[in-house]
Amino acid sequence: MKNIFFLVFLFFCSEIIAVPRFALMRGNQCKDCHSNPTGGIIRNEDGFRYGKNNLRLMKATQSDVSSFLNDNISIGFDFRFQYLYSQELKKSDFHKMAGGVYTNFTMSDEMNFIATYDLYRGTFEGYGILNVFPLEGYLKVGTFSPNFGVRIDDHTAYTRNGDAGVLSSSPTEGLIFASGYTQTGIEFGFFPTDFSFVTLSAGQDKFPFKTDPSYIGRIELTPSFENFNLLAGSSFGIFRSLQNKFNLTSLFGGFGVGDFTFLSEFVLAKDYVNKDIKSQVLMLETSYRIIRGLDFVARYDRIIPDTKQKNNYSSHLIFGFDFFPYSFVEIKPQFRLNLENPKVDKNNSFVLQFHFWY
Repeated sequence: MKNIFFLVFLFFCSEIIAVPRFALMRGNQCKDCHSNPTGGIIRNEDGFRYGKNNLRLMKATQSDVSSFLNDNISIGFDFRFQYLYSQELKKSDFHKMAGGVYTNFTMSDEMNFIATYDLYRGTFEGYGILNVFPLEGYLKVGTFSPNFGVRIDDHTAYTRNGDAGVLSSSPTEGLIFASGYTQTGIEFGFFPTDFSFVTLSAGQDKFPFKTDPSYIGRIELTPSFENFNLLAGSSFGIFRSLQNKFNLTSLFGGFGVGDFTFLSEFVLAKDYVNKDIKSQVLMLETSYRIIRGLDFVARYDRIIPDTKQKNNYSSHLIFGFDFFPYSFVEIKPQFRLNLENPKVDKNNSFVLQFHFWY
């Protein structure tokens, strides 16, 4: 497993990615709101308008505000801060999470270049996307976040990276996908139908010539039937680090009906904790839009590090609200209950996150 002190720095830092429940609620794919076909970083014109006009509680005013400097260049940013309270540590504090600035250069009808830099963490993504293949196919080349599983925007989920010891004395790591985790390589994607999406990638995270590249494949189906939207898919990855080689297999799915969404992911990890050990990770999330600008969100996460010892596990029960009072402003109060075995008494917490984006 990875260095826990490094994970403390990454705790709660949300990667600038898409919010899957929004896509389920609207019956969309990531490319409908983002310039990156797999979602995240900078939003396209439709995504910008949705964030400006459709999320906010207060009625939007008519204005010509835009993220586009001209026909070829658009910009954006994503800043997150939070207040924390730990029942176990009996203290509260403040924490900076993410400070990303990003841009998209449309270099031609077939080519654009996307870049982001996080001012807090010093992480960078930059890649070109070549759109010249049949079936809306594209080739991505550069440094980017790999398209594995359900990329929810909370990296304390065990399907992403788990806890890091900020709110408790007994942190639990999840999978490899820490906020800011990237690979340098290539990704090929295409859309066989209007409701299907396939990606294949090969990339190196940080050890050139010391390990072989990692390989990831993902298929996603997003059919819609009037007001009922479905999501189903699977990912498989062969990852290599200096310590070991491990495989991850993900099955994910969900549905959206009106203002209600349900999202789930199950991951089987082989040789991730140690060689010849299998692990299981589960994520369940549900949300309901009470009124425009106010969503109730609940999530359950669980990790079993060794399936031969299923009675030893760690789990979260998280519930709270996503409040969007104005355009590009989000406030997220969250109550986080820890339900591990063996049990640790009085280790629950409260989080109040502030999110500003453009």
